[in-house]
Amino acid sequence: MPRFFCDLPLAPGRLVELPAETARHATGALRLREGDALTLFNGAGGEYPGTLELRGRLAFARIAGHDATERESPLRIVLAQGISAGERMDLTLQKAVELGVSAIQPLMMRRSVVRLDAEKAARRLKHWRGIVVAACEQCGRNQPPALAEIRDGLQWLGTEAACKGSHRYLLDPEGARGLGGSPVPDGPVLLLAGPEGGFDPVERQAALRAGFQPLRLGPRILRTETAALAALAAMQAVWGDFR
Repeated sequence: MPRFFCDLPLAPGRLVELPAETARHATGALRLREGDALTLFNGAGGEYPGTLELRGRLAFARIAGHDATERESPLRIVLAQGISAGERMDLTLQKAVELGVSAIQPLMMRRSVVRLDAEKAARRLKHWRGIVVAACEQCGRNQPPALAEIRDGLQWLGTEAACKGSHRYLLDPEGARGLGGSPVPDGPVLLLAGPEGGFDPVERQAALRAGFQPLRLGPRILRTETAALAALAAMQAVWGDFR
């Protein structure tokens, strides 16, 4: 059933006008017609099944009920991701949402290829939030992960934010241990992944001072768009809801 994020108050029995972009997607790309079933969610919990009603160019959802189903992972992982260029970052965010990450912190690292001024950063964040929402619509999640403002990586590593999480891991191909040697987390996990060029030595040392443990994912060096996703999948398999 088609699912749509709708940042509006939702309740059984209500007739909700779909935002213009959502309406275009529903009736254009998906070719939904009058009376077709759909599901709405607004991030406040659960989802709302309903039917589509069309009035000229306007599209509405007649909400039939509320389903409290949630599909969040019991393993709370915050992904601190070094910003990569173009589709690489898009792919990382999309698949991280599918893999159950609970929050995302984009970081501008010394070896990040892309450079963003304030205007470009605002546009990129808006684009990324659209990717996060679309991934939730696709994978069935009803609570979009929080996407934080872009931060400078080295500055962020020197703040209390970088010390949050009971378990902090730094993806490092030269790390001494993999997940097999790591304890089962008894609280949130903070995962730090680098950009295309990896971590600058100064950033790596700052991460170690902040309590991050180097984590090795096998003998091969993974690309930035592979590393974080491989780690998330492995964590869900070993500790989370892939078991």
